[in-house]
Amino acid sequence: MTSDSRGPVLLTDGGFASALEARGHDLSDALWSARLLLDAPDEIVATHRDFYRAGAHVATTATYQASFDGFAARGLTRAETAGLLRRGVELARRARAELAGDGTPRWVAASVGPYGAALADGSEYRGRYGVSVPALRAWHRPRVEALAEAGPDVLALETVPDVDEAEALVAAVEGLGVPAWLTFTVDGGRTRAGQPMADAFAVAADAPGIVAVGVNCCAPDEVPEAVACAREVTGKPVVAYPNSGEDWDARRREWRGPARYAPGDAHRWLAEGATIVGGCCRVLPADIARLAATLAPVVESSRPPFLRSTQ
Repeated sequence: MTSDSRGPVLLTDGGFASALEARGHDLSDALWSARLLLDAPDEIVATHRDFYRAGAHVATTATYQASFDGFAARGLTRAETAGLLRRGVELARRARAELAGDGTPRWVAASVGPYGAALADGSEYRGRYGVSVPALRAWHRPRVEALAEAGPDVLALETVPDVDEAEALVAAVEGLGVPAWLTFTVDGGRTRAGQPMADAFAVAADAPGIVAVGVNCCAPDEVPEAVACAREVTGKPVVAYPNSGEDWDARRREWRGPARYAPGDAHRWLAEGATIVGGCCRVLPADIARLAATLAPVVESSRPPFLRSTQ
């Protein structure tokens, strides 16, 4: 297999919170990995460094579950929370700078998790929060503004469970001047809210600020159909980074079931049209290293045209 009209094939990282837990951190509170932006920033840098060294070209920041509401509950002001969001980008850039001597191009994706993630009750795997699109847009806009101010290479609008939130996010990033990718979490060939994938990807088809689309935090066997649909509907580059295939038990706050993440499956993802591939929850640096080894003949570390570079 060789790369084709998709352009360069890049690797993103894996489950950031999973890697932090493997390093001994308890992330059971509502802020999840975002808590370490406040409590242990050096550990965040070290985890980014682990994924970069494993072969990832793109690091996603520890801001997935960071929100003004969540940090306000800890007594932080809006200005302090905006500073922590920017810190998430700065920490990933620090890890990149520490490895700059090896000559490998690397990028930073600022993670923008869904509204449901901030609820810390598993709602991102259901969607349909009962919140209007304008209200969701207003909730997301200050977050993406703070992240954009820090200068990431791309905004990762990720784990989106339904069309309503996709519409809100597309509107929220309009005019920021930072490219964004939009990835849905899917199940059974539909969004988590039960909508057809074609309808979901259509939200981004004509959105100039959305430079790539795809799926994340879904079972690996959902990826091929989703990638093919995303490419057909939008014609844009496609991103795919599934989780391990385990299921999240929101009540017990734990992953259950067998792991099904196999690096060799990524060849099918690329064949269907993916451009950036990696992993999500429960996918560790060692898994990304195996993915890098498996895809070594086709991976290219030159900059794809839809990613800007702040290096």
